[in-house]
Amino acid sequence: MKTIRIIAIFLMLFNAMGALFGGWSLIQDPTGGDLQMPISFLEHSPFKDYFVPGIILLAVNGIFCLVAMFMTIFQMKHYIWMILVQGALLTGWIIIQMIMLRYIYYLHYVLGGIGLSLICIAWILKRNQGTA
Repeated sequence: MKTIRIIAIFLMLFNAMGALFGGWSLIQDPTGGDLQMPISFLEHSPFKDYFVPGIILLAVNGIFCLVAMFMTIFQMKHYIWMILVQGALLTGWIIIQMIMLRYIYYLHYVLGGIGLSLICIAWILKRNQGTA
């Protein structure tokens, strides 16, 4: 089970680094210009610019993901649940983003796949927790 935990750590690290960079960039430049994201992407969303989505991205998929990752590294109590919650948050974020943007980008598949993978990893770890 050590290998699957390491995979979860790397998936969360990948997600957190992208979310921290992206979230911070959107907070610093709410027009989305730094990331070459036109405001028109937000046409079907409740947001007028990328400031609030940037805060949510930074907090939920950046900081929370780092907390879940560190809990997993040190196998702290409830780390498996943290992996599951992070997977659900990431998957939900991607689904909501695709609905609001009405646009699908290849990273939606990548990050959606990571979210689903984290959910599966948590399920496997929880299932095998009693046998370890």
